Amino acid sequence: MLTVAVTGATGAQGGATARALLAAGHQVRALTRTPDSPAADALRSLGAQIRHADFDDRASLNAALTGTDSLFAVTTPFGTDTATEVQQGTALIDAAAQARLGHIVFTSAAHADRSTGVPHYQSKHLVEQHLRAVGVPWTVLAPAAFMDNYASGWTLDGLRDGTFAWPMPADRPLTLIPAADIGAFAALALQRRDEFTGHRIDIASDERTPAEMAEVLATAIGLPVAHQEVPLAYVRTRSDDLAAMFEYFITAGLDVDVTGLRREYPEVGWHSFTDWAVAQDWPTLLSQTPKPQ
Repeated sequence: MLTVAVTGATGAQGGATARALLAAGHQVRALTRTPDSPAADALRSLGAQIRHADFDDRASLNAALTGTDSLFAVTTPFGTDTATEVQQGTALIDAAAQARLGHIVFTSAAHADRSTGVPHYQSKHLVEQHLRAVGVPWTVLAPAAFMDNYASGWTLDGLRDGTFAWPMPADRPLTLIPAADIGAFAALALQRRDEFTGHRIDIASDERTPAEMAEVLATAIGLPVAHQEVPLAYVRTRSDDLAAMFEYFITAGLDVDVTGLRREYPEVGWHSFTDWAVAQDWPTLLSQTPKPQ
């Protein structure tokens, strides 16, 4: 039985990884800045240890990691910036190295090790490079585009009006993955350390065009949904980073070997975009008051 420290435990990827490890009978130490949050309470009810930890407080990281075997690490620039993401990711990895952990599984982004020009891919790659340099056994998982984003933000706002607003042409394929599959793959890598150590793996569960996504969403919601291509110029007024990402999706594409992954790792229980869409509570999601943009 492993004792795994999980960062971002109250978020999508960390929460999914924590639940997958708990279901497999391992001990989870859920690291969070909000130990009294409903998400932390939910993990606590499943048997996780909840520990306060802040990437900007090295002492809290040291205390939270003491006595653990492995670490699931996730970083984000959203809410701060890419420089902060690199700083926090580096601090976390250094703390794990000092604690002499036996394995670090870091989630990056598919293609982040290529010349994408996407700021939050580049910041994750810098964290990856630091991880490889510290001498701790490592695995990098690099997820494709998140299915879960289609149930929030501007996409959800558009769906309320029967529009799948997405900044890509209707016929341009995109590889996708839900948080549940990221968590399942991370748990697999943590449990099979020898097999996955030293490997960087792009992961995705499905590949769909925006036109196909609109059809799937329409069926899942039970209402007509039409794809509408959002101009990159509009995205750029909201975020240069996201505009660069969508431009990369359109030009280079986010290719991941979905068929090979499903064949080689069936135990992940991969979810198609249809699987994910029909599992969402659309009546509740669509009835929520849109947040100010």
